[in-house]
Order: sequence, then structure tokens, then C-alpha cells
Amino acid sequence: MDQNNGNLSHVQRVVLVLSGKGGVGKSTITTELALALRHAGKKVGILDVDLCGPSIPRMLNVGQTDVHQCDSGWVPVYTDAQKSLALMSIGFLLEDPDDAVVWRGPKKTAMIGQFVSDVAWGELDVLLVDTPPGTSDEHLAVLENLKKHRVDGAVLVTTPQAVSTGDVRREITFCKKTGVKILGIIENMSGFVCPHCSECSNIFSKGGGEELAKLTGSVFLGSVPLDPLLSTSIEEGKDFIQSFPDSATFSAISSISQTLLSSLQTA
Repeated sequence: MDQNNGNLSHVQRVVLVLSGKGGVGKSTITTELALALRHAGKKVGILDVDLCGPSIPRMLNVGQTDVHQCDSGWVPVYTDAQKSLALMSIGFLLEDPDDAVVWRGPKKTAMIGQFVSDVAWGELDVLLVDTPPGTSDEHLAVLENLKKHRVDGAVLVTTPQAVSTGDVRREITFCKKTGVKILGIIENMSGFVCPHCSECSNIFSKGGGEELAKLTGSVFLGSVPLDPLLSTSIEEGKDFIQSFPDSATFSAISSISQTLLSSLQTA
């Protein structure tokens, strides 16, 4: 087995996290799913290939960290002493966190190829791949490189409004054309949780993600509300799942992660 396949040979499941447009909270969902899966006893990795907006290092409070190399390639950055959550991001390779990634397509494609093949993940139960928004060359590069190993499917993230669900329809078409199984749709920002009384109000419309799942024959994994506690945790790089186990948002994320695990076991 060559080195490229070797680095993914002990990864049990590979899941893409996709969105039709930017700003729907895809990286937040990726981070919270990873934390929920870790708390469920799984060893998890995140491959952050959102080259122009690598925000997950901040969300997991790992900041500017030097990436080391071993015989098999790059060593991922571990967020905990138990090494149960591993991360690789373009953010680690930038000298300054304010640097912009101004690269043409071929250089981006080459970097994604390296990210997919040259990270020594070791044993993982689930690898989540946080992709850029839309359907671009980067997505094709991710798929072409991952399919040499395996892709178990994709989770699609949307917000409730029609303008967002319309873009996710195109993402569903992309998955079907490229042969990627749709594991389910998550509706993010589904209502606002009041920090005082915990009542949930629908700032945007509601139910767009669930309706889209029905129309397209996809699994609806669940909805996650706008929660100030979650927003603060993300900003400060804290583990929301650990900090607020009694919140409705925790229940939503935990339920989604369990449904996803069940889908992966039958994938």
C-alpha cells in the first residue's frame, strides 16, 4: 500500500461537510459535531480545507501552532491530551493569521492533494472534512483525492430561508453527479434561544431544511438554534458540549451526532 493510502488506511469513516453558500455556520457545525462525537467516545479528526477562511483552529482554541513532520507526513494538531480530536488546517501554515490565501486554482488543488494524502491521522473513527462553500474546483480536488481511499457521504448545512435552501439544492445535485451519498441535512440558525428565559423565537423562517429533505428524499438530521451560549463558546474556543450539557442546543447537537453515527454504521 502506498503512503498516500496508508495515511487514511486506519480512518474508519470519512464525512464531507458541505454548504451551498457561505455564512450558514458550516465550520461551527463541523466543530460541534466533532466535539459531540468525541464525547461519545469516538476518535475524531477534522480536515479544514476551507483555504480562504480557516476558522476551526480558533474555534478549538489551538491558535497558531507549528505543524511537525514524521516519516508518514504532517502530524495533525491534537486538541486534547488524550489525542481523541485531531485537526489539520491551512491556518497552521500561515505565518500571520491575518494573511490572505491569494492562490490560483492549481496551487489550491495541489495543497488540497497534500492535505488529503500527507497527514498522518493514525487511527480515527470519523474524519470530518470542512469544505469551502459552493461547488468549486476545491470540492472536486477533495473528492478526487479522497475517493482514492473512501468517502462515506456528505452532511449538508443550510439555514431555514429559501435563499439558502435553494443553494443547497445545487449542492445536492453536485453530490448526485459526483456519486457522493447524502447522509443528511442539518438546519442551522433555526430559531433564537433567549439567554434569559431559554424560549426559542424564529428570527428567520423555520423548517426550510426539513422541507428540503422531504422534497429531495434526504434524511433530515435535525436543527440547531442560534444560541448565545454556543456563539460565546465558539468565540472563546471553549467546549460547548462539555460546558452546557443541560441546554436545548446541546440536546440538538447530541441527537444529530447520534443519528449521523447510526447512518455511518449502515453506510
